[in-house]
Amino acid sequence: MKHYLYLSAAMLFAACSQTPQPADPASTVVNPDGTVTFNYRNDNAKNVEVSVQFAGSHAMAKDSVSGLWTLTLGPAAPDMYPYCFVVDGVSVMDPQNIQYFPNEGFKNSLLDIPGKDNPLIHAYQSQNPQGKVDYVTYYSSTIGCYNNALIYTPASYNPADNKRYPVFYLISGTTDTEEVYYKVGRMNTIIDNLIAEGKAEEMIIVLPYGNPVKLMDQPADFAMDLFSKDLINDLMPYVEANYLTINDAEHRAIGGFSRGGNQALSNGLMNLDKFSYLCSYSSFTSTQLPYVYDHAKETNSKINLFWLGIGTDDLLYKTSHDYIEFLRKKGINHMLEFTKGKFGHTWMNAKYFLAQTMPLLFNKEKATAAMSDGGMPLPELKGDEEEFNPLVMLSRLFPPQVTSPEFGQGNVTFRIKAENAQEVLLSGEMLTAPMPMQRDSVGVWEVTLSDIVPDVYCYNYIVDGTEVMDPTNMYLAPEIGFKRSIVELPGSPYSINLGVNRDDPAKSIKYSPVRIQRTAEGKEYAMVIPNQHTDTIQHTIFLHSGAKATFQAWQKIGKAQQILDQMIASGECQPCILYLVDDDSLVSNDAITLNADNFATWSEARKALVEMLKKM
Repeated sequence: MKHYLYLSAAMLFAACSQTPQPADPASTVVNPDGTVTFNYRNDNAKNVEVSVQFAGSHAMAKDSVSGLWTLTLGPAAPDMYPYCFVVDGVSVMDPQNIQYFPNEGFKNSLLDIPGKDNPLIHAYQSQNPQGKVDYVTYYSSTIGCYNNALIYTPASYNPADNKRYPVFYLISGTTDTEEVYYKVGRMNTIIDNLIAEGKAEEMIIVLPYGNPVKLMDQPADFAMDLFSKDLINDLMPYVEANYLTINDAEHRAIGGFSRGGNQALSNGLMNLDKFSYLCSYSSFTSTQLPYVYDHAKETNSKINLFWLGIGTDDLLYKTSHDYIEFLRKKGINHMLEFTKGKFGHTWMNAKYFLAQTMPLLFNKEKATAAMSDGGMPLPELKGDEEEFNPLVMLSRLFPPQVTSPEFGQGNVTFRIKAENAQEVLLSGEMLTAPMPMQRDSVGVWEVTLSDIVPDVYCYNYIVDGTEVMDPTNMYLAPEIGFKRSIVELPGSPYSINLGVNRDDPAKSIKYSPVRIQRTAEGKEYAMVIPNQHTDTIQHTIFLHSGAKATFQAWQKIGKAQQILDQMIASGECQPCILYLVDDDSLVSNDAITLNADNFATWSEARKALVEMLKKM
């Protein structure tokens, strides 16, 4: 449902007759001296801080004339930094910034400080050929439902050709989603630039979701091994069946950041018949892997590259240092790199390490030379380094969160921790009006809704007048301004798992990729080309996200991919191509178009897409 604000004629006249106010400045302004000015408008806030990775948290001051909360910090080195505003104790993303950090827990925006003289390695360069990024959905027998991954293919990749490519499996860190090495790590732009400069081999890059247990209906006792089972038994076969890959150890690499680095090394070392290039970024792995370490000569003969990188100011430095010493005692060959001044356990390091290793992948001559050199010498420990404790690290980086949304029998409970708030409301498409939430003794506000029509809804909280997304929900609406959270209720007619065939999983729907690509001018859009009955495609539909969302809105809120593939599978529509766009210039004048702005809610827009497809 939708709320409408009705203005009286007098109110409307008064509003129109006021002197137009100048537009607010950009929320982040990079100044010539390298400092950054942060601006934030919130008339309801009593206290506002900005928290940014290069400077920590600092109180902002409210300008008495403009009403803006503002602060200048820095200077900062050119790079990309996560940041957020903390409003009366509650973290909120920058509502003016469309770039955000995908994560299961915290919600940050992204500040990109460009290079002064030359573009940084992760900067988009229009003159370089651009690869494509597919959002793929594959059935995982390991977890009994569908899982997600992103797959990059280089600019030269053509399914009609016979050329095959090596594959790099690249894993993000704790609480990261499968999108992070794309949206924060910018792996596609880094490899595009390196390939264009002749510094790296063409390759396919696969970004798995590192925490598949979160997708299961029931907790799993084998959660720590769930990722490995899914990777080897489900994701790799999917990639090799659907992409032009070279399927041997000489042409497979695996790497990752933080938890993803541990997962990469563990799976790489335990499967040296499948991987010969191993990369760890700010991580380490177990010293108790059977056979591997005690048979150094055989292990070394199977590894082309064993690359380890960490910051000397990283909270995992001491344990990584101990792991490297262990490798040396065991005689396991490796290559080292250390950084200082990239703020420790951060994505500034993760991007840097990725750019350092990509030129060595699938180039045995370069990799052998790097391994022979060994990289940087192992620094001596000073004695004051922090001892790694998993519980301490997780509680510091990822403090305990409430569970929200939480599904019960016929109900769903929403929660947010806001200890200092006087009033918290739940607002969403499933409500006719914002609903008051109740506070418990530790400052957690909650409300339970029952008898809601199963569907996909956008929602948010209103904390003392400030709109806040759900901090513990990893599904965010890709909107231009404030980004709401997305909840899909059990029984939704658009559920991805409606495609599962429980009797014969092999007959489950093979969902089509959502392919992200750029125009010559650098404008991003997406395509959904059905992988079912492609020889009968006759129609193309342009799905416009409207003025308030990015092109991915039809993918993430509109569920266009699921709707199309499920309707093709059930025989309700003929195969057709979908373009997901957010720019009028990308739509042909005579094209069949559906614009989300023409509907009061996304529920109405989805139903309109279903009716349109039935006519195809």
